[in-house]
Amino acid sequence: MADNLIIDIDARGVATVTLNRAEKHNAFNDDVIAELDKTFAALGSNDAVRVIVLTGAGKSFSAGADLNWMKQTATYSTADNKADAMRLSGMLSTLAICPKPTIALVNGAAFGGGVGLTACCDIGIALSTAVFSLSEVKLGLTPATISPYVVRAIGARAAQRYFLTGERFDGIEARRIGLVHEIAQTHEEADMILDGIIDQLLTGGPTAQSDCKDLIQFVAGQDIDETIREETAARIANRRASTEGQEGLTAFFDKRKPSWSAEQ
Repeated sequence: MADNLIIDIDARGVATVTLNRAEKHNAFNDDVIAELDKTFAALGSNDAVRVIVLTGAGKSFSAGADLNWMKQTATYSTADNKADAMRLSGMLSTLAICPKPTIALVNGAAFGGGVGLTACCDIGIALSTAVFSLSEVKLGLTPATISPYVVRAIGARAAQRYFLTGERFDGIEARRIGLVHEIAQTHEEADMILDGIIDQLLTGGPTAQSDCKDLIQFVAGQDIDETIREETAARIANRRASTEGQEGLTAFFDKRKPSWSAEQ
């Protein structure tokens, strides 16, 4: 049996995680969820990893829930279903709060949980022909577990349409509503866009990028009050005094690349 995931880390520290169930359209089951959770946690704590790319083998990114898994959950009690959903929620959270920059390279269909994975990543790239759908209502369900991440990505107004209709939309619409940032006409163009974004990410301070992710989580949706002003001032003060911040500032004034930059 093929591995559910293929993990490759190149010399730059770019880790590519490929969902490897092409014959199942890279759908989730309990094993895949557990492996993704473990993988994102391990890569997030690996100092050698600078960037994480998530993509799918074959023609699909991820079709969401595996049909056999869905049949199994239909027999669960409410308590068992909640425990099952919490395992999926835990994996999505591990990806969403991963301290490393994460990129979803959506190479094909992304349904349900596949949309959730895309929304959890910091940056999204999709083929213009990629197909997205939040089709849970067509099964009498809701996209509840993925909803915090999807609504954060596309906003409540777009969610009202696509959660309620369950209709399919393409990569161009996915960019319009904010689910992805870039679209490509071909796989080759997608790879070029990906390489360009990775090049930019590798110029940033690794811990500064991690702190940026935490900063966004902290300030998003907050009123700009004295507490926010005090906290953000403290955060920049800490960054300026940090080893990485000192190196970055010194390198700038010395007109050289900082120690972490791939552009030496």
